[in-house]
Amino acid sequence: MTADDPRTVRLADYQPYSHLLDRVELTFHLHPTATRVQARLHLAPNPAARAGQDLRLDGEDLRLISCAIDGQAVAAAVDATGLTLAAAHLPQAAFVLETEVEIAPEGNFALEGLYMSNGMYCTQCEAQGFRKITYYPDRPDVMARFRVRIESDLPVLLSNGNPVGQGAGWAEWDDPWPKPSYLFALVAGDLRAHPGQFTTMEGRDVGLNIWVRPGDEGRCAWGMTALKASMAWDERVYGRAYDLDIFNIVAVDDFNMGAMENKGLNIFNSKAVLASSDTATDDDFARVEAIIAHEYFHNWTGNRITCRDWFQLCLKEGLTVFRDQQFSGDLRSHAVKRIEDVLMLRARQFREDGGPLAHAVRPDSFVEINNFYTATVYEKGAEVIGMLKRLVGDADYARALDLYFDRHDGQAATIEDWLRVFEDTTGRDLSQFKRWYTEAGTPVVSVTEDWADGVYTLTLAQTNPATPGQAVKGAKVIPVAVGLLNPNGDEVVPTTVLELTEAKQSFEFKGLASRPVASILRGFSAPVILERTVPASERAFLLAHDTDSFNRWEAGRALAKDVLARMIVDGAAPSADLLDGLARVAFDDALEPAFRALALRLPGEDDMAATLYAAGHVPDPAAIYRARRALHLALAHHLAAGLPGLELACRVPGSFSPDAKAAGLRALRLVALGFLARLDGGAQARAAYRAADNMTESFGSLAILLDIGEGRAELADFAAKWQGDRLVLDKWFAVQVGTATPERVADVVRDLTQRADFDWKNPNRFRAVIGALSGNHAGFHHASGESYALLADWLIKLDAKNPQTASRMSTAFESWPRYDVDRQAMMRGALQRIMATPGLSRDLSEMVGRMLA
Repeated sequence: MTADDPRTVRLADYQPYSHLLDRVELTFHLHPTATRVQARLHLAPNPAARAGQDLRLDGEDLRLISCAIDGQAVAAAVDATGLTLAAAHLPQAAFVLETEVEIAPEGNFALEGLYMSNGMYCTQCEAQGFRKITYYPDRPDVMARFRVRIESDLPVLLSNGNPVGQGAGWAEWDDPWPKPSYLFALVAGDLRAHPGQFTTMEGRDVGLNIWVRPGDEGRCAWGMTALKASMAWDERVYGRAYDLDIFNIVAVDDFNMGAMENKGLNIFNSKAVLASSDTATDDDFARVEAIIAHEYFHNWTGNRITCRDWFQLCLKEGLTVFRDQQFSGDLRSHAVKRIEDVLMLRARQFREDGGPLAHAVRPDSFVEINNFYTATVYEKGAEVIGMLKRLVGDADYARALDLYFDRHDGQAATIEDWLRVFEDTTGRDLSQFKRWYTEAGTPVVSVTEDWADGVYTLTLAQTNPATPGQAVKGAKVIPVAVGLLNPNGDEVVPTTVLELTEAKQSFEFKGLASRPVASILRGFSAPVILERTVPASERAFLLAHDTDSFNRWEAGRALAKDVLARMIVDGAAPSADLLDGLARVAFDDALEPAFRALALRLPGEDDMAATLYAAGHVPDPAAIYRARRALHLALAHHLAAGLPGLELACRVPGSFSPDAKAAGLRALRLVALGFLARLDGGAQARAAYRAADNMTESFGSLAILLDIGEGRAELADFAAKWQGDRLVLDKWFAVQVGTATPERVADVVRDLTQRADFDWKNPNRFRAVIGALSGNHAGFHHASGESYALLADWLIKLDAKNPQTASRMSTAFESWPRYDVDRQAMMRGALQRIMATPGLSRDLSEMVGRMLA
């Protein structure tokens, strides 16, 4: 598929919608196979649009029953993607368009629009799902006030805004704030509420509810705690108060995403909101906290101010990800949170930027917008916000955000609007900085150093590699945070932000008594690849002495990658610098346990494949697998004497708490148990499994046992205990695939997919098995090619029901150019077979076409 395909949508072609839409009145007569939707749209010609246009409404999979203007029936031209009313039949003043359609929620397996999940009606309208509910201008710059009436015999009937009336078999909701159709939501079902209340800084009482299926009421308390914390934080840090009388969250089992920020009615994937100590791990608790915060923060950065068109998606998502990262750092640990965020960025976004799916933070064209809900838009978009804040400073960032909210409240904005508030606030020219939004690819910053007569000179050079469709790029504004340490470990120059704006620049530090050791890109101050020749002894020095937590971790990470690369390529032995350095971190009680746990985690196999490829080697997945396990065993032997004491010291006394301190101790304990399992055959991990009173330690010790080829009895026990719990059973499915040996993983997947409880139409269960297959690096890239074929088979099958999930999971193939010619041929063959499938969706065909191109 090419950029000239007639289905391609381009940013350059944006035009205002032909009409203004003031109010929308919807009535739903719910029925599993024949839901009737009546819509009244209060329209008027848009003076900003070209005069004399037809009225075009989007619509898919709808059966039109009637269409009228101001009460008079009117002929409409209906096609597969919408409805058109000829300009000659349209009033030149305000008018009301009435339509009635019929839809079948029960058969909607794509989970877009109005669909059913275990007897519950629910919606997902972002990005373009509302057009599967009724005929409508389904674009984000058309904002209107909604009033909704729901008719059904189900006991709970919810929509956006405030409740304004209810009776036997009906309920009405009114949302006073204009919104685009992608923020519409409706839920109807037999649900139970976990209630709460919050008083805003303005003194208004807001009713809170988390709605769940019967039996899940006991897993809502943490979500409610997180919601209240989010509301208080947004008031305290950004000055933003909630603006409705009620805030509802609904947990849904069948959901393509994590959650959705619909105004006043957030719909969540059950796994992103339900949590209790016996069913959720510490990672689950942290994820629930972060996702609830993210969706709540969208109330202002996404809802009150939305994006003009879908090319501006990063305007709401990048900003809101940055805000939820700030929130999690404030509540937990900024150092640990930063490391976790960068690990995700490098694993997902750097891979995206370096392959055939690379695109700008604000792309300039798309075929299917669902394919641009990517790590580049979200995670890199957040990094761009972080750089902007670092460049202007905290005070000017706060002033700019206040201006942004004041100037654009109630509007659909653009990246240009966003940058302009910073220019107006600070007086800076951000035209060069804008390249971060418009150019794809990860910049490479190379470093050279010079020392003479007490002057340390740091020379930085940037290159911006070519990406699909963008061969030549200009220099970017790159904030490089630098600190200098004396040879004794004292900091002589605290963190200073250097602004690299040219292809090459030098910076001098004068008056130094001795040659310093540089700590560069502190806090990962920009999403770049840092190229610098550093001896192992200097990395070990920074691992021991750096005052910047991120760069201390980074030094150990880089040292481990150097060692692994030599083990893989040259058959070298693990170095003493690495083993000794990590030992100092492991047993340094002055460091946060969560930080120590992260520092002791070896670089992943996919990370090493990318590292080797960047260094000019063809990565061998089997060799990477063997070397990583060998290094883990060597580190276990090196730490052996202190591991029993470390494991004992990290046992958390008393009842379970999901707070950051307790979670960090449990994380470090599991790391210690993982090393001990290499030495004692899993004896202590087995004891930990039996004694565990929480899911973190129960599931963590089970995973450790399976990883060393043990734990079959514990696996059976886990399944028997949690057979009736869909979310916990997802973990049971996933851990078997994730820990399978490379030669066994395809067989394990085939066996699991034959089980009666493998519901492949449920996105969570599908991701737990088929998603875990691509996550098992050595298994997915096994020389037989079995896993490539297996994934292709399942993507073809899923695409016929749920194109959105199939498309997103196809990215497992995006790194195919890294590998040897045989693996390349097998992956390309799998992609070509997918592409040749009759009736392939637009979602999947675009992704596969881009990867093949």
